[in-house]
Amino acid sequence: MKTECKSNQLKFHPLLSRDVIVKFDGGNITSDGGALLLREVEKRTHILKRLSHCFKDFRNPDMIEHTVEELIKQRICGIAMGYEDLNDHEILRNDPLLGLLCDKEDPSGLSRQRERDKGKATAGKSTLNRFELTPENEEGVSRYKKIVACPEEIDDLLITVFMESYEEPPEEIILDLDATDDTLYGSQEGRFFHGYYKHYCYLPLYIFCGEQLLCARLRTADRDASDGSIEELEHIVKRLREKWPHTRIIIRGDSGFCRNAIMDWCETNNIDYVLGLAKNKRLKDIIVEEMEESKNLYEKTGHAARIFKDFRYQTLKSWSKERRVVGKAEYLKQGENPRFIVSSLQEESWRASCLYERLYCARGEMENRIKEQQLYLFADRTSTAMMRSNQLRLYFSSFAYVLMQWLRQFALKGTDMAKFQCSTIRLKLFKIGAQIRLSVRKIWISMSQGYPFAGILEMILARLYQIPIRI
Repeated sequence: MKTECKSNQLKFHPLLSRDVIVKFDGGNITSDGGALLLREVEKRTHILKRLSHCFKDFRNPDMIEHTVEELIKQRICGIAMGYEDLNDHEILRNDPLLGLLCDKEDPSGLSRQRERDKGKATAGKSTLNRFELTPENEEGVSRYKKIVACPEEIDDLLITVFMESYEEPPEEIILDLDATDDTLYGSQEGRFFHGYYKHYCYLPLYIFCGEQLLCARLRTADRDASDGSIEELEHIVKRLREKWPHTRIIIRGDSGFCRNAIMDWCETNNIDYVLGLAKNKRLKDIIVEEMEESKNLYEKTGHAARIFKDFRYQTLKSWSKERRVVGKAEYLKQGENPRFIVSSLQEESWRASCLYERLYCARGEMENRIKEQQLYLFADRTSTAMMRSNQLRLYFSSFAYVLMQWLRQFALKGTDMAKFQCSTIRLKLFKIGAQIRLSVRKIWISMSQGYPFAGILEMILARLYQIPIRI
């Protein structure tokens, strides 16, 4: 059947004797009705408002239609809703809901100064990209690019927001460190071919505590995975101990962070650590009896077998002292699978099996958080020409993650959605078709009567109202 299109009307295949007609006369309809939850999180935490204070705005105040705070909210809420590109905002700016999320005085955009902008409450791509294009030493000389980021203040805010997620100082926290590859497809500043990952990439450093993000540092790939870790830890630990002087801190990482300098720093600063240790012939010789025993157990039972050995060890040259090492002598269907970790934790508190299985292996959860941020919040969208602007994109992704995590931690706790990834939360809670009607006194948002999570949405909003508003 030939599709007809007359006067904004589409005619689809009929249902029995009834015609199926589509008209573009529904008024303002958004596909992101549930993203109002992000605004409720922001209204109580002021995370994005405080982030906007980490930028210096050299623009003429009399010529500004979009404040830095509004631009920050637009950019980060856009990422949280699944819009990775600045180009997306050329269409999104027609959506009054985005204007509402940005707290625009007129979400309809009808009061805009220029005729071409009327009906578009929020900024377009050319305005948003001024964050990325402004040089770090800009002092208002450039005609357009006059919004300068202050990275040190942004780093501090990540730590501050993390500490605010606790009502009382915790007895113990575990800081997870990890590096990952961020593939590059162009000729970005700092591109380098990494032999392990076998492609050109950046090598960002992440530091998490559980599901909370404390550091996201973009780095070139021509370096060791642990490079810069001590500097980041010094800053984080100093801030944490200023507020939580009695909290025990443990550092956890894979073998890429098993460096004498890091362990010496931890020991000097009264911080415990558990780190992966790359296997070598000396280490494998130490657990040869345990490996033979594991092999015999596997042959008897047909199931994977593992035996742990606790011993003292020092490298021939690189370590400054002898340290506790736990070896895992494991035998699988594929054969031997020896693994090692080094730790400052004492055997009296952590037996070898518990230290490896319960404490060290739990670091795998951090890898899931990194994947979540890269895949669903576009932390790997580092396609600008400069490292500085790509770091800024990583910051925006990081704060989108922080906003989503606050929603997950405080509003979804105890529900099936508490363990959902950002993409699933977005699909089930944000992507709701809704009609928006604006009046002088009210903004009406009408959602479908058949929305299956209406009860959960009501419960989430009630929980968000219980979060104390931060001034």
